[in-house]
Formats: sequence, C-alpha cells, structure tokens
Amino acid sequence: MALGVMLIGSINYNLSLGYILTFLLASTGLVAILHTFRNLVHLHITPGRAQPVFAGEIAWFELFVENRSGYDRCAIVLWHQGKPTPCDVASARGATVSVPVAAERRGWLTPARITVDTRFPVGLLRAWSYIQPDMRCLVYPRPGDAQLPLPEPAGDAGEKRVAAGGSDDFAGLRAYQVSDSPRHIHWKAAARGQGLQTKVFSGRAAAELWLDWNELPIDLDLESKLSRLTRWVLSADREGLRYGLRLPGLELAPDAGESHRLACLRELALYGL
Repeated sequence: MALGVMLIGSINYNLSLGYILTFLLASTGLVAILHTFRNLVHLHITPGRAQPVFAGEIAWFELFVENRSGYDRCAIVLWHQGKPTPCDVASARGATVSVPVAAERRGWLTPARITVDTRFPVGLLRAWSYIQPDMRCLVYPRPGDAQLPLPEPAGDAGEKRVAAGGSDDFAGLRAYQVSDSPRHIHWKAAARGQGLQTKVFSGRAAAELWLDWNELPIDLDLESKLSRLTRWVLSADREGLRYGLRLPGLELAPDAGESHRLACLRELALYGL
C-alpha cells in the first residue's frame, strides 16, 4: 500500500526521485523474498541426545542443524512453546542447538512441535517451517526437598565401619600379633626400640541396604513415596553403599556404582506408567 501511494504520487507530480525511491524499495522487497526463503530452504535438522533430568528441572533436547549449501545461514530461530533459540550455521558446516523444555512430571518427556523461522536479511518477511523431532527424555522423580535419612538396615544389613586391617583411614596402633601383615607393622616405632606395633585402619564392612517401598509411611501418596525413594537412592550412592530397591512387583538386587543408580532411578521414573 505504501509503495502504491508513492507510485501514484510520483505519477501525479512527475517526481523523478519519487520513481527512483519507489522502484528501489520494490526491488529491495523482491530480493528480500528470495533471500529470506533461501536462508531456510534445504536445512537438514536431525535429533541428538537428551540427558535425563529430575522433575522440576529443564530438559535440553539437542538438535543438529546442518547446512550443506555454499552460503551461510544467519538468524535462524527455533521456537518451542514461545521460547526462541537462535543459531547461525556457516556454509558446509553444522551447529548443535539445545532447545529447553520444562520437565514438570516424571516419566518420558517428548518435545512439542518446534517452529523454525527466519526474518533474514532485513526483517520485512518471515519464512518458517515445522519439525517434530523423534526423541524423548527420561524424567526422574523430584527428590525430597529435605535431606531425608537413609532407613536403618535390618539385622546385620547395612554398611558399618569396623576397625580391621583395611586400608581406608588410619585409626591407631595396637600390639603386634603373629597373623598381622608385615606391611602394617609400624617399623619406625620398632626402630626406636618401642617394640612391634601394628597400624590399625578403619574400613567399611561389605553389607547390604534395602530401600523398601513397604517401609515407607502408609499416609504418603504415590509421588511422595517415589520422591523419598529417589532421595534415598541418591544418598546411598553418594555414601558409596551397596543398596537394593524393592517396589511392588519389582526388586533390584543390591549393588553399587553409576549403572546401578541409573537403573534404580529409571525404575522409579517409570513406575506405574
């Protein structure tokens, strides 16, 4: 409409500069159509990784944006639920873009439809497209807000500290016994004429701890129980304990390490879903 008014005014008053300005703006608009379209066409977007998170955190979905053309792609924006994630991709290169998604509930989280658009080069026009990446993220239950204590082991179960010939922490000296290892003898004391003494270390007894659903208070709802068990799993793993997990219809044998922690958190995330 603006160009039409300018053209009518230029014809009516025979304005040479008006013709120049009108046709210059019109040609700029036509060239912008081409460049805006070219900036988005033939982009290749493939899904990447999505690391597990806890409920209430932000899940980051990685997308690989590949530009196989011979010119740069500038001012590309990926929109998810009204939040923009901009990126630029050089010619014959690729870029990894992380799209944030709020993880509100435990279980599998899939991103909604993502809009890819651009207003390059002058912002007069907008080219867009939609993608629905085939990817998902595992959301663990939210750990309890308070540092809940681990349940006490039943009987001899659990992990306890003992004074033995271990090699964890130095605990003191005692009189030498024939069965003691020569490596634990305090040779400096023997050299000073103080007799043979043996170094005593405090070690950890290899015991087992069960994180049992049935030991939780019955007045807790499902999500509160899963939240408390999640906190216990994290605490037991941080302390280096061997622990097992019991859920209705499921039992994971006691173990330790990262793989066991991830297996327990996965079962808690997907329980009842």
